Amino acid sequence: MGCLGNSLWFICGGAITGLSWLAAGCLWCITIVGIPVGMQCFKFAGLSFFPFGKEVNYGGGAGSFMLNIIWMLITGIPMALEHMVIGAALCVTIIGIPFGLQHFKLAKLALMPFGAEVY
Repeated sequence: MGCLGNSLWFICGGAITGLSWLAAGCLWCITIVGIPVGMQCFKFAGLSFFPFGKEVNYGGGAGSFMLNIIWMLITGIPMALEHMVIGAALCVTIIGIPFGLQHFKLAKLALMPFGAEVY
């Protein structure tokens, strides 16, 4: 399912969401302080381009919590809403349910990207 799912995902909308993560990373990298946040966005852009066969594990400490709060207020909520709307639209059909579930995984990641690791 991984190769076929990733191919269909990329063609049918994964490229758009991946570009959203890349755009967020570029905007964060404009400032020196935002470079670590931008690098995290670039890492998750790769996940957004090809999410099948990958898992996200959440962890982290107080520093991750503070960065997640700042991220959520500035960038996280709009990106999570993007993934939630697309995921809900895809879950209307039976064929789209696996793709919708991947969008829900990415919506959670859009709210809490710091302390998360992709495997």
